[in-house]
Amino acid sequence: MHIWILIVFCQQENTLGSGDIGLDFDFSHQMLSISRTWDYKGQSGFKPTKNKSNERVNAMEYIKVTKENIENEHICCAISNNKDIQVSSKKDWMKQCFEDGLVFLKSTERGKCFIEYIPAENAWVPIIAKNYMYIDCFWVSGSFKGHGYSNDLLKACIKDAKVKGKIGLCILSSLKKKPFLSDPKYLLHKGFKIADESDTEINLMYLPFDKKAIIPKFKDIAKHPHIKDSGYVLYYTSQCPFNGKYVPILEKIAKENNIPFKAIHIETKKQAQLVPSPCTTYAMFYNGKFLTNEQFNDKKFLKMVQAQK
Repeated sequence: MHIWILIVFCQQENTLGSGDIGLDFDFSHQMLSISRTWDYKGQSGFKPTKNKSNERVNAMEYIKVTKENIENEHICCAISNNKDIQVSSKKDWMKQCFEDGLVFLKSTERGKCFIEYIPAENAWVPIIAKNYMYIDCFWVSGSFKGHGYSNDLLKACIKDAKVKGKIGLCILSSLKKKPFLSDPKYLLHKGFKIADESDTEINLMYLPFDKKAIIPKFKDIAKHPHIKDSGYVLYYTSQCPFNGKYVPILEKIAKENNIPFKAIHIETKKQAQLVPSPCTTYAMFYNGKFLTNEQFNDKKFLKMVQAQK
């Protein structure tokens, strides 16, 4: 608590640097060193600690969410209590996927700083990526950005994938940054390449550990999304916690406005691997044509419906 108050003070008042207050940041090793204390008696500022026992180093810690601790851990993008439908639906999905090798690694701090990955054969997406590790979600935002946490999480994923005998990583991205996908510029900077493309502007990117590794690809149904159903059709999974809140809202608003709408909840990896969209978390179609993978609230949905008339 005191550490963060000091940091905020320095940033707002712009009077002291981290060195002035005895804070040394080593982001490459995830360490914070503290070697000074506040002179609360004389009010003369920060003084060197009186002895070595008062000097300390705090690590920027991460924790792996497992079936043993999931009830006691927040899941970053939804940090309400377990009774919240967004939290409970996501955690139920995670429990289902743990048996298939799902890994959820996050910062111990509350906020969006995590990576979620699973062996590609068990991924809930229509791809062909034998012996790859697939990154479901990779999100570092807000105050967590700019401190090297993304690098930490990616390095941990690469290390784990190699230990498990994988030949590389793969992940969904796009040519232009989308709010629900990892930043393509960052991935390219880290050595990822475009493996395959789809008509939805979503790409499959990969990071091979061996130059001879087979390049992963989309299944045909994902490359050229199309369905036969008329009206609005939404495919979605519980991988994204926000679907637990917003899909029922769309169903309600569609019914109230006599809008032909059908929501298809994908509940197994087998079903997910047959969804006609590269992104199965949320895929909206209208009269057979693919529309978007971006989530809608009631106002955005009604605006989109008006635009289709």
